[in-house]
Amino acid sequence: MTELLTFAVRDNDEGLEPDEAMVELYVTDAERATGGPPAPHSAGVLQRAGARDGLPFVLGADGGYDVELNRFFREMDGWGVRAANSIAAYARDVMLFCRFLHSSRGGKTIWECDGTDLRAYKSVRLHSSGEHQVSVSTWRRSIAALDKWAAWAVYEGLLTSEPFRYVDKTVMTPQGLKQMRVNAEQEPDRQAEPIRFVSFEDYLLWRDVGLRGELPDGRPDPAWRGRHGERNAMFADLLVYTGMRLGEAASLLVGEVPPLAAASGGPGLGDVRLAASVTKRNKARTVFVNRRALADLHRYIDIERDELVTRRLADAGYPVTGDTELVRRAGRAALIPAEGGGSWPYSRIGVEVRRRLMAVAETGELAGPLWLWLGQDGRPLAFSTWQSAFRRANQRCARFDLDVRASPHTLRHTFAVHMLGLLLRQTVRALGMQTDRRLTHAQVKRLLIGNPMRKLQLLLGHSQESTVYTYLDVLDEAQEIVLSALDEWDAQASAFDNVDSDVAGDEDGDGEVVA
Repeated sequence: MTELLTFAVRDNDEGLEPDEAMVELYVTDAERATGGPPAPHSAGVLQRAGARDGLPFVLGADGGYDVELNRFFREMDGWGVRAANSIAAYARDVMLFCRFLHSSRGGKTIWECDGTDLRAYKSVRLHSSGEHQVSVSTWRRSIAALDKWAAWAVYEGLLTSEPFRYVDKTVMTPQGLKQMRVNAEQEPDRQAEPIRFVSFEDYLLWRDVGLRGELPDGRPDPAWRGRHGERNAMFADLLVYTGMRLGEAASLLVGEVPPLAAASGGPGLGDVRLAASVTKRNKARTVFVNRRALADLHRYIDIERDELVTRRLADAGYPVTGDTELVRRAGRAALIPAEGGGSWPYSRIGVEVRRRLMAVAETGELAGPLWLWLGQDGRPLAFSTWQSAFRRANQRCARFDLDVRASPHTLRHTFAVHMLGLLLRQTVRALGMQTDRRLTHAQVKRLLIGNPMRKLQLLLGHSQESTVYTYLDVLDEAQEIVLSALDEWDAQASAFDNVDSDVAGDEDGDGEVVA
């Protein structure tokens, strides 16, 4: 951790009224965040406190560093919150509650809060009218973050009892009705918010204008000063073509990129095996990259990335510290450490360790990091860098009055919606080839819905198939595809019935078809 940088949450959009001195959220980051002022604490202070690079931390309104509260953020992975985005979101939720306590509850700290404070916070965040009102899903996440903090604090002996009130409620789970203990200020699920996705044409426009720096008509923009447009566009393509989450794509190692030869045959796809250590809920899965995107990735590795590593090695080099993990060879599924025997499967290598992996050449010299995505200084990129790149792309598109915005999760939804349409068409074609079978409408529906949904569930890495059913509501063509398929099968069924009626003397002609 060489330099601490900050992107303080100063965008006064929280529905609160901050005063001059506010509780602030920061992140330790080796690459300077655009527009962020220097952090008020030195690297040495936070390093002694145990703050690792890339993790969030909160400073009080007086600039003080609450050691125990920030320790909670560092230990969240041991409490089931492992994804970097989730840790950042939980930290932000806790910070906002701390800010509310300071500004609206007489300067209280989070260690002095109780259920009355949480009810007051709920009134401000959930039930206040106006543009700053948050959704139920956002409130539920806030409650989840505060519940996690409370459970951790009680376990660590920092609180003698839970500060909030809990009640037993019967809730519907994937396993059926169950009685669970929930925060009294929890809100039941309301109608799901609409899924945000973009058409593929809009995505290409957003990518080329926002990330590559082109003009809306496709011409180069003479005023464009971006340095990593192609790299950023490649990363966005990887998300929209595979459905990977930001943390999954951003944590890839060079060895996990499929060889280009792998896409030369068959359907022309390269398989990326996402290790359980970087996926949500630690569920390993395989996603597929098309040949063009895979070729772009290899071009980045062989040219731009290689130039960054070469320049870094010739200049300041890569300092080897006690945390550096030296690697002799990196395969598709495991690493061979430079010292000691055996191998190290990717499934056991978490995100923070991945950042510290360093390749060693046969000569014994350092050959650079194994982290796929590198910054201008040749060091592994932080997740926040990608979020900043997307934010700047949205701002650039807005300057050209383009009504298109995207986030990493928008691209995941875009993949899901378009993939569902393709899977439905694929299933319809498969049904059309089964001319020797007679199916009821119910059987057709099961084939149309169950099979594509299961495939989409596996590609996205969801635990429950029911989770992906939300994409049916936003797929413009879904109803048309299903109705078209049912009409086609109805016509075939009627034809079969007519034949049967002629042969068997069926007089009612009710069109009922059996398998």
